[in-house]
Amino acid sequence: MTKETAIQTRSNMKTVVITGSSSGFGKMAAKQFADKGHKVYAAMRNADGKNQAVKNELESYSENIVVVEMDVLSDESVNTAIAQIMQKESAIDVLINNAGIMHMGITEAFSVEQAQQLMDTNFYGVIRSVQAVAPHMRKAGKGLIINTTSVIGRVSWPFTGTYSASKAAVEAYSQSLKFELAPSGIEVVIVEPGPSSTNLGGSFKPEAHTQVVAENPQLKATIDNMINSVGQGLEDPKTDPQNVVDVYLNLVDMEHGTRPTRTAIGLVNNVDKINDFFQPLQDQVISDFQLDFMLETKVND
Repeated sequence: MTKETAIQTRSNMKTVVITGSSSGFGKMAAKQFADKGHKVYAAMRNADGKNQAVKNELESYSENIVVVEMDVLSDESVNTAIAQIMQKESAIDVLINNAGIMHMGITEAFSVEQAQQLMDTNFYGVIRSVQAVAPHMRKAGKGLIINTTSVIGRVSWPFTGTYSASKAAVEAYSQSLKFELAPSGIEVVIVEPGPSSTNLGGSFKPEAHTQVVAENPQLKATIDNMINSVGQGLEDPKTDPQNVVDVYLNLVDMEHGTRPTRTAIGLVNNVDKINDFFQPLQDQVISDFQLDFMLETKVND
């Protein structure tokens, strides 16, 4: 991408906040939004600790990137980060909720505490970010919130029960939020990646209930084979994380009020077909409640 094509006019520049920017989709997206001339606040935890090298890399990459300390597990951390951003900016135009972790193993063997950890990051972290940013967008009368879920938040694989549940929670939350915020001019959309060759697997934790694992050697052998199969599948070009970043970029570029509610990307496990079937039925529920004004995002000048 040349500088001539990359740098937009000032009027088109947006202020973009991306959670989970220390790696994967978030890190890639921070660089590429900056390439297009947007002001990017790359949010991550331990920015001055274990992620100091990533912070230096991103801020050295572009003057359009500012790394902010944000731990989505903490109300105080999220609220402080957003307050700091708003001290510098007149508005936050785009929030991309990208931070997440994953467990994969015998579902029964993951403890409640482990499930809570997933929900705290993947679901409650989204709630914290939305609650910190939405009031500013509402005041501005416009904004875009992109919540990243997963195809297995729509269809469940074996051995991903707790992770799938956390992403399904974000799906339901985002759908309701979309209807409620639309009259304020805030658009909420969902990106559903399939398997991608990021380092999400690095967040895997072994099952806490080791006795359950020991009593089910056949299941353990099956999951090992499945993980190997998924690993081999990551050689497919559809799993390139760039595909997901491209969706982020395209959604931001789209005309406000015209974006699809859900975008499944990569190896989608028929989730695109589920979405096509589901959304009209979901929207009919809103019509049945005589709340049609919630079906379209208000577009303010």
